[in-house]
Amino acid sequence: MVVIRLARGGAKKRPFFNIVVTDSRARRDGRFIERVGFYNPVAAGAEQPLRVAFDRIEHWKSHGAQLSPTVERLVTQAKAAA
Repeated sequence: MVVIRLARGGAKKRPFFNIVVTDSRARRDGRFIERVGFYNPVAAGAEQPLRVAFDRIEHWKSHGAQLSPTVERLVTQAKAAA
């Protein structure tokens, strides 16, 4: 099954998450199909905390991909802000 979930990056105590489309069997930070956005929970100043490619999310959802609960919350939050 294809899922859209977060993949952690960044340094210790400075998390950064990529929103990726991946096979559900792949490791959390492992191989992915496509990067469709990012989430930076510690963004400060002019840094952008969240970016989502809505067209690509809808494309993958139409092909059967499922969003993780956290990604679903972030996408809803990004749509409200836009």
